[in-house]
Amino acid sequence: MDKLTVVSGCLFLAADVFAIASLANPDWINTGESAGSLTLGLVRQCQTLHGRARTCVPPRLPREWLAALLLIVLGIVSLSAACGLLVASLWRQEAGRYARWVAFAGMVLLCMAALVFPVGFYASEVGGQPYKLPSGTAVGSSYVLFILSIFFAMVGLLFAGKICLPG
Repeated sequence: MDKLTVVSGCLFLAADVFAIASLANPDWINTGESAGSLTLGLVRQCQTLHGRARTCVPPRLPREWLAALLLIVLGIVSLSAACGLLVASLWRQEAGRYARWVAFAGMVLLCMAALVFPVGFYASEVGGQPYKLPSGTAVGSSYVLFILSIFFAMVGLLFAGKICLPG
C-alpha cells in the first residue's frame, strides 16, 4: 500500500468520524432564548431552562431533516465501505478503484444532505424560512463537524484520484 492510499484512507476515516460525531451531538442549531437555550439535532433535541440540568428528547423532525439524516447515514455507510475497500486493496489491487467510487458516492450523499438540511429551517422550533435562520439563531458545532466531514471526504478523493489514475 503506497502513501497516497494510506492518506486517502485516513481522510475517509476522519470524514466518517466527523459525520458520526455530528449526528451524536445535538448541537446542529442553537436558539438563544432569554428563558433558556434549545439545541436542535437530527437525533436529539436538548433544552436548558434557567440553569437547570439539560433535558434531551428525540425530536420531531421536518421531512427535510429526516431526508438529511437518511442521506448522512448512507454517506457514513459509504465512507466506511470505502475505508474497508482501501484495506482490501492490500490483497486485491482493483479494490482501490472501487473505494474511490464508493467514497465519491458517500461525498455526494453528504453534499446532498448539506443542501437539504437548510430547507427545514421553517420548523416551528427554529422559526425561520428555508435557507434563512432567524436572528438570534445560529448553526452549532455539529453542523461545523458535518461540513468538516464533507471537506475531508473531498480531500480524500483528491488523494484517491491520484492512486486510481490509469497509466
